[in-house]
Amino acid sequence: MSSVTADQQRTVERGQAVTRTAVVGAILNLLLSVIKIIAGTLGHSQALVADGLHSLSDLLSDILVLVAGHHANQAPDQAHPYGHARYETVATLALGFVLFAVALGIGWNAVGRLFNPGELLRPDMLALAAALLSIGTKEWLFWWTLGYSKRVRSDLLRANAWHHRSDAISSLVVLVGIAGTMAGLPYLDAIAAVIVALMIAKIAWELGWEATSELVDTGLTPERIAEVSETIRSIGGVRDIHMLRTRRSGGLVSADVHVLVDPYVSVSEGHMISALVEQRLKREFDEMTDVTVHIDPEHDERGAHCHSLPLRAEALARLASLWSSIPAANERQRTVLHYLDCRIDVDLYFPMTACLRNGADPTQLRERLSAALDEDPAFGDVRIYFGEHAPL
Repeated sequence: MSSVTADQQRTVERGQAVTRTAVVGAILNLLLSVIKIIAGTLGHSQALVADGLHSLSDLLSDILVLVAGHHANQAPDQAHPYGHARYETVATLALGFVLFAVALGIGWNAVGRLFNPGELLRPDMLALAAALLSIGTKEWLFWWTLGYSKRVRSDLLRANAWHHRSDAISSLVVLVGIAGTMAGLPYLDAIAAVIVALMIAKIAWELGWEATSELVDTGLTPERIAEVSETIRSIGGVRDIHMLRTRRSGGLVSADVHVLVDPYVSVSEGHMISALVEQRLKREFDEMTDVTVHIDPEHDERGAHCHSLPLRAEALARLASLWSSIPAANERQRTVLHYLDCRIDVDLYFPMTACLRNGADPTQLRERLSAALDEDPAFGDVRIYFGEHAPL
């Protein structure tokens, strides 16, 4: 399967996973929110009502996941050449804000009741049963959604899975609060509501921070960067690397790197090395989906940047002028230019018949050609080839 086909298959799988988990989560969250709010009201538990509102925020997040996932898995287009994965990131950030608002509202109400003992509620068995149902359902949703997030490498699904886990933990706190209040500790239900609010706020901060880091193009960790570097250096033909940069987008990673190779390899061999680097990174790092490799004949971070050297057409014209007094130079069949160390080194290829016909001494010819280039500082060394002869 080609890399393009694999990427398309991965996009389809991510879309299906997002849709399936969002729809199932939305249905269960709707049922749970209704059950907990009604049971909390009839069963006299402020903490359970707060937990029901938490489940209602889960319902909103599932809708957000569904909408964002639909956009995020669309193919790249002219306006979005790198794809739409950042929709997931923006949705995750929005989800963090929603959770924080829910936490603030729950905490404010619960603290108010703590300072007004007359408003404290006394829950009963109905509230206790609803809390138990919520714990079991949300814990199952957590593991089910987390499994899909790992399978398709989606930060948005992982965030939603932990949202389910936060609801399961908050329901556990509610269970303890309800049981404690029923046992004669009237403040425990309100305290449980405050704890739930703090837990929701913590989840909101973590989701918001991760999404913000991704939006500002935070790269991989130093440890992960070291693994990527080691993988590239292990590839044949790679002498060194520099300017390795990475960034995350919707649970996926893009990378670009400059790879130093032998300065005299052919263009096609350099391309082959770059293709191998790309394939190896995508194979070794599952989250790596976009790799750009720049082949360097010399370390451009250490060497001087010379942009004033003539390009091929002008360089050939200069060479023809410099070698106009050397008739043998006109018999060259091929000229290869090497832009190295702020100079142009020249490889010349002559037919064997030229050497035999003119009785030319290859060493003397090379010396004459090289001496003529002394007049132009743009040029460096000259190497000549006659048929199968080694370079001189």
